[in-house]
Amino acid sequence: MSDAFRAHVASGVTTLCRCWALTRSDGMQYGFTDHDRTLNFDGLSFRAETGLSAQALQQATGLAVDNTEAIGALSDAGLREDEIEAGRFDGAELRAWLVNWADVSVRWLQFRGTLGEIRRGGGAFRADLRGLTQALNRPLGRIYQKACTAVLGDGGCRFDLAAPGYAEERAAAAVEDARVFRWDDLAGFEPGWFARGRLEVLSGAAAGLWGLIKADETEAAARRIELWEPLRAGVASGDLLRLEAGCDKRMETCRLKFNNLLNFRGFPDIPGEDWVVAVPKSTKPNTGGSLR
Repeated sequence: MSDAFRAHVASGVTTLCRCWALTRSDGMQYGFTDHDRTLNFDGLSFRAETGLSAQALQQATGLAVDNTEAIGALSDAGLREDEIEAGRFDGAELRAWLVNWADVSVRWLQFRGTLGEIRRGGGAFRADLRGLTQALNRPLGRIYQKACTAVLGDGGCRFDLAAPGYAEERAAAAVEDARVFRWDDLAGFEPGWFARGRLEVLSGAAAGLWGLIKADETEAAARRIELWEPLRAGVASGDLLRLEAGCDKRMETCRLKFNNLLNFRGFPDIPGEDWVVAVPKSTKPNTGGSLR
């Protein structure tokens, strides 16, 4: 909090309003204010016509999570319902200020965090705002299991999905409910190659959205790709898509399909449940061998 802001508050006669800056994961920025006119600072316009307001901010010392809630109307000038439905604002970064609207250089960054759950209805929305300490509530650490715990291509896996034969970009041909995609063929790729992989939309109304592939199979001489869930925006024929090879997390797949066994993040030799419940039997000699 700056000395100028402290002096303004201490004066007893204040001209304060709230301003919010919202930055989506795709880089789009939005500015909102509960003042009756648009304000400008930090290279961003904070629009007054959005009808956005916020409840009191709850802040605490230590590792407690700061939280509050924003309420506003859905409009083309502000947050559009179709973009919220598509998940464009999920996890968006948010900053909130108390601002002297008579001199916007006098302001206090009161809150910084991300958008949480967004609830919609009746042409309006309510969004939970979660502070920076929210990330500390996530469980961390490795899981000991037979299957690999890495995501294909991430920092643990280290596999390069740009390698030839592991990704394909092509225009959508036949699309059904933004979930099922069909092509006459996917030459050069074995059946099931993309199962458990990822489909990303590169152009069109759903650009930037992606889904996990449930099935990759041949159906009536056509290649059929099905997602676990429909994409949350429409996909039209001609939109550019990217298909990435699937991984079932098994050691054999890591070795044979990706030649990436050195980076396998599972524990294939960990005992299973059958071993844990095994007990000596009186019908067999106790020679120190297998109990089964």
